[in-house]
Amino acid sequence: MKAVIITRAGGPEVLEVQEIATPEPIGDQVLVRVKAAGLNRADISQRMGHYPAPPGYPTIIPGLEFAGEVAAVGPMVRRWRPGQRVMGITGGGGQAEYLLIHEGLLVEIPENLDFIQAAAIPEVFITAHDALFTQGDLKMGERLLVHAAGSGVGTAAIQLASAMGCTVYGTSRTADKLERAKELGLDVGLSTENFAQEVKEMTHGEGVHLVLDFIGGPYMEGNLEALGLWGRLVFLATLGGADANVNLGKVMAKRLSIRGFTLRSRTLEEKLAATRHFAVQVVPLLARGKVRPIVEEVFPIERISEAHKVMQANRNFGKLVLALG
Repeated sequence: MKAVIITRAGGPEVLEVQEIATPEPIGDQVLVRVKAAGLNRADISQRMGHYPAPPGYPTIIPGLEFAGEVAAVGPMVRRWRPGQRVMGITGGGGQAEYLLIHEGLLVEIPENLDFIQAAAIPEVFITAHDALFTQGDLKMGERLLVHAAGSGVGTAAIQLASAMGCTVYGTSRTADKLERAKELGLDVGLSTENFAQEVKEMTHGEGVHLVLDFIGGPYMEGNLEALGLWGRLVFLATLGGADANVNLGKVMAKRLSIRGFTLRSRTLEEKLAATRHFAVQVVPLLARGKVRPIVEEVFPIERISEAHKVMQANRNFGKLVLALG
């Protein structure tokens, strides 16, 4: 089978498409014939040697989300049969023509979506849904601030929160991305330099109930300022740096909660739970077209290095997807 291989730590040029052996399923594993795979910033970090795959996953094949068909099943599998269209998350190995996955991490693709669209869904929508409602305890009608509003997770979070009747504020370094995000349910686009003050003015000093942040340290002070009483702050990434000075007095006075978030390194049981919640609460919205994947560009697997360059330059709105067949 063909697979994207990280030949060594480095830039996009270290990625190669190579032929390797096709695995066989055992136990509760499903062998999926991958038709398309989503790209994520974790792929860039892994390629650079900063974010190794969790134990049990391929160390040199990137890819955290995929869509395809069931090719074969292990003897303990009961839920799936060959030929079914499926999508899901994985700790690595998604950017290959075949991959092995626990049967509980698969979700059937709604009929209204093709493989390219489906490949742009699992990582960002499971992440956004879990961060918003499980970790962030977002409730109907609350106010949400999403940083990096044009990212894959950002576009998913905006749609899910809007579907819940929430008021959604967002930031982006690119004005065009904020305008495009308004088509997905973003109510107000904010500046990255002065978002806290703008939030306070627009909410008459009450602030937002929840902040989803991908930037980290540089936004900490503004996040605490933008949050209202009993506000929640969920960190999904630290693209701007992990170090920050925290005004604990403000945290205490506002009774704030701060939580860190990862998906890739979670236990199998945690991922199974997140996948079940996604299947029950989000897939029906996808099937009815209430929320949708945002695909910026599709690359054949042979152009994987070019796809990494586009993502690293932060040029995409929504998702970049690899086509594998």
